[in-house]
Amino acid sequence: MKPIPMTLALSALLGLAACSGGGDAPDASADETYVLGSLRFTPCALPGARGSQALEAQCTTLQVAENPEAPEGRKIELKLAWLPADNESAALPDPVFMLAGGPGQSAIETFPQVAAAFADVRKRRHVLLLDQRGTGSSHLLACPTPAEDGVQTLTAEETAQQASACAKALGEKADLRYYTTQEAVQDLDTVRQAIGAQKINLIGISYGTRVAQHYAARYPAHTRAVVLDSVVPKAMPLGGIFARNLDDALALQFSACQKLPDCRDKLGDPRTQLDALLERLRTAPVKVRYRDADTFAETETWLNADKVAGLVRMYAYMPQAAALLPALIHEAHQGRYENLTALAQMLTREMGETMAMGMQFSVVCSEDAGSFAPNADDAGTVLGQQMSTHLGAACSVWPHKRLPADFHAPLTGKVPVLAISGQFDPVTPPRYGEEVVKHLGNARHLVLNGQGHNVIGAGCMPKLFAQFLDHADPAALDIACLQDLAAVPPFTSFNGWNP
Repeated sequence: MKPIPMTLALSALLGLAACSGGGDAPDASADETYVLGSLRFTPCALPGARGSQALEAQCTTLQVAENPEAPEGRKIELKLAWLPADNESAALPDPVFMLAGGPGQSAIETFPQVAAAFADVRKRRHVLLLDQRGTGSSHLLACPTPAEDGVQTLTAEETAQQASACAKALGEKADLRYYTTQEAVQDLDTVRQAIGAQKINLIGISYGTRVAQHYAARYPAHTRAVVLDSVVPKAMPLGGIFARNLDDALALQFSACQKLPDCRDKLGDPRTQLDALLERLRTAPVKVRYRDADTFAETETWLNADKVAGLVRMYAYMPQAAALLPALIHEAHQGRYENLTALAQMLTREMGETMAMGMQFSVVCSEDAGSFAPNADDAGTVLGQQMSTHLGAACSVWPHKRLPADFHAPLTGKVPVLAISGQFDPVTPPRYGEEVVKHLGNARHLVLNGQGHNVIGAGCMPKLFAQFLDHADPAALDIACLQDLAAVPPFTSFNGWNP
């Protein structure tokens, strides 16, 4: 499958401990083995984000049945990492699980990117990272990405052929029907029991918020508190949301340029120029010579409308990066494609390396397949109807199973929930957080000004969510510090914005 739309665009789908009183304290032995409940861990390191220092951890694996209804059948191995609390002797009995996004991302591989946000939480709580089945080192389900020519976009029929070939190859080692949220939730509780914790706290990011809601619904007695960062409503199928949500976020982000005379006069209207650029590249892709962002070597590739749309979508996730979009679009609109191409190629490569597309298809094709009908209202958007069309084509051939009747029922009850959203989020906008908390009896929703997707590390949010975990009382949080958050001004050049 080509990186766009099948890898880059789909991967943005949404681009989400020794417990005192609940398991044995870490007990170092001569062979550096640590015990937590019934699990034995050995030292490991999680590579730091962007070359930063590696995180020391303890790692282990455990076996579970691939099909929970056939416990004597094929077993798969799940990878688990444990980051002990700073003060292990005073560690609290309710550890924190971070649930990664995607679907298709590894919790162990992505945690270093948000580790700084967990500094206060880790003072007295252990953090556990379970690679969801089908991701990372838990029986990985990855589809190969064939070399692209960059000129022609895959048809829906070609997308279905690529998905069918991947499903056939992965089917030799996995029954693809059993890599969904339902099995992930059961695996998570298997780990909870193994470590001896009576209750756990869940921090879900993007797609991980769906997993967290399903766990809280299925195991309320074992759920102490839940943080939902960039909320995917349990009641909402994912199909048909991408194009309109992106355009709404871009309208908010691009309006900042139009409100600043220096940006408006120098760069013009980013949306008008983006539409013209996409139309030109749909008609005639261009071959661009550029300097590779990783190797710095000069190379050539084709730039087409899909790559530009994919870059815009992923940059829209992060307002700090989105501040570059008006300048990038203006430059490309004038025929200077080098910088935009270099960034698009880098992003395509990075997303292809971090997302398990086979697992993603197993999730969305079971849980969201009926919602991928093209919407005529999306015709004039940046993404258009292509994403829904291609997801629908892939799911038409991907093995999947029937959902329980209540799968999309909203989460209810009084479990303490803190939902947080970014004002400019292009995939899980703030109204999704509102939709979730209105069904709950002990929940609060915070919208972070000027922020995008995955906002747990923004401003004072790390301290606030640590305080929430301490008291499990969302209403008691003093959120005045969030007023300091603001959007990054749009860059008027690659040197930054005008003061």
